[in-house]
Amino acid sequence: MGLLAASLSGRSDAQWARTAAPYVDGALLGGVAIDAKARAAARESIEDRNRNEFLPSDPVAFIDQQLEQLADVPPYPGVNVRTTTIEPLQNVADVCADHDAILEVNAHCRQRELCAAGCGEVLLADTERLTTFVESAAVTDAAVSVKVRAEVPDVDLVETAKGVEAAGAEMIHIDAMDSETVVSDVAAETDLFVVANNGVRGRETVREYFDYGADAVSVGRPSTIPRVLQRVRNAVDEWGSEQE
Repeated sequence: MGLLAASLSGRSDAQWARTAAPYVDGALLGGVAIDAKARAAARESIEDRNRNEFLPSDPVAFIDQQLEQLADVPPYPGVNVRTTTIEPLQNVADVCADHDAILEVNAHCRQRELCAAGCGEVLLADTERLTTFVESAAVTDAAVSVKVRAEVPDVDLVETAKGVEAAGAEMIHIDAMDSETVVSDVAAETDLFVVANNGVRGRETVREYFDYGADAVSVGRPSTIPRVLQRVRNAVDEWGSEQE
């Protein structure tokens, strides 16, 4: 995988993945709040700030249905999930394993409602709980990713990466913010598959992240814009040809 479409809150569903399919190697649906506290936080964010969120009555069944709709679509599927508890995470991991899909633990979202509930970005400051989540998902046959954010105060992202790798994660999805060199640090210190995110729009950003050691890049907000996806696809393919 060289190019992924990254989850967009409340918008990244199977149809979104199908639209991106001609351009990407993988598509991460979600994020989906899967336990009671995370769902309450997502509902609050809708009411207070009119955010887009997935709030199906049965999130596990919803994820199963969405992944089933992608069974005939080439890009490797996955789903980004928010949770404060282990049981629903394991249930979703089982579903992902059945669909040969990536289960991505969200330690990234910084919306105040989600952080107050105990999920998203706050997991970066609670490595023990984050690694427990990863371990619980990794006991299934699902490939486990963790989406993280750079520039979180008092968080050493390299140490976090080492922790989730030891817990069984195979991939780390880094929102590099304005600290792109963190991609290089994580790539040098772990054997994780490193996906770089933030500002990926074309040749310059693609080459910068690959030069830093990323194995893939991801596109977030522009993942709904074919011309941007095509431009990034061309840049990824150009880089790959140069490495042969």
